Amino acid sequence: MPTYSEKRRLPYSADQMFTLAADVEAYPQFLPWCTATRIKRREGNTIYADMVIGFKVFREKFTTKAVFDEPRRIDVEYLDGPFKYLRSHWEFEPDGEGGCEVDFHIDFEFRSIMLQKLIGKVFDEAVHRMVDAFQKRAEALYKD
Repeated sequence: MPTYSEKRRLPYSADQMFTLAADVEAYPQFLPWCTATRIKRREGNTIYADMVIGFKVFREKFTTKAVFDEPRRIDVEYLDGPFKYLRSHWEFEPDGEGGCEVDFHIDFEFRSIMLQKLIGKVFDEAVHRMVDAFQKRAEALYKD
């Protein structure tokens, strides 16, 4: 049952970081191991999306529901795929100086014990690299 939380203060606004995290269709352009995404349906502030992740010989597709509480929070709920469960959220809190604090949290468990053992060994580093990828994407999109 890997769980990971990280908070980072960034020089980008909460609106900018929310927009970046909500742009699910762009994830394959910058997010490690994300090979494809597809929005299946939109309902108001909610999307249903497929994501394909690939790492070495493993390739898995899963479906999530993301609820956007713009511009402060994104909640992601797992619907279908290789997990027993997956829950994550992003929170974006303005820091009063034009930047924001980004709070990312993820908690999941694979159905496959083999996948769980494999990812368990590298989980913290993998998620840290994903958060880094969002920061680098923000730097590329919003640099002065």
